[in-house]
Amino acid sequence: MNSPSETPPTADQTARATMPDAELLTRHTSGDPHAFSEIVKRHRDRMWAVALRTLGDPDEAADAVQDAFVSAYRKAESFRGEAAVTTWLHRIVVNACLDRMRRKSVRPVADDELIEAAERETPMPDQTGEREVSMEVSAALKLLPTDQRAALVLVDMMGYSVEDAAHVLQVPSGTVKSRCARGRAKLAPILSHLRNRSDLSRVSSAKGAELRDG
Repeated sequence: MNSPSETPPTADQTARATMPDAELLTRHTSGDPHAFSEIVKRHRDRMWAVALRTLGDPDEAADAVQDAFVSAYRKAESFRGEAAVTTWLHRIVVNACLDRMRRKSVRPVADDELIEAAERETPMPDQTGEREVSMEVSAALKLLPTDQRAALVLVDMMGYSVEDAAHVLQVPSGTVKSRCARGRAKLAPILSHLRNRSDLSRVSSAKGAELRDG
């Protein structure tokens, strides 16, 4: 029951909350001033998590997400429905991250506690004993070239198929496979002390499921 100070949602607000993403984009391009806000509300946490994993810097990630949503707002008419809206948004966010990394040569932050604190604000709860592994994986990812890092974030951390990651990155599937293979080869000696690979896989797949379903 709403408290006296709360305003009950209007019929339009209730309708927007249940609309498919593609319909919201159509309404946005048709002049609905509130439709895009609903898209942002639904997907900002997942987009933030992708940016944080890719950039490793909470401030840069926040700026990249802001840039990406501004770009999506302006380019909404370019959406043709050939992929899911979430895939389209992921592509824009990843491109915003890569642009920042190339322009600014983003370096890892000095204090990993900052990333840990930021991750606690995202819908990515860690299981007991897994946070340390997750933090080590995040730190290792920051050592990779931008193209390999983006591919591994999508495939290994987000759980995307190679084909879907290729759509996001707009490169052939073979290129994604190659980038992932080279990235994993570079990570192997860095993470060799994580001998139980099933633990590492469980962390990655759990986070991917949370990001996709959350």
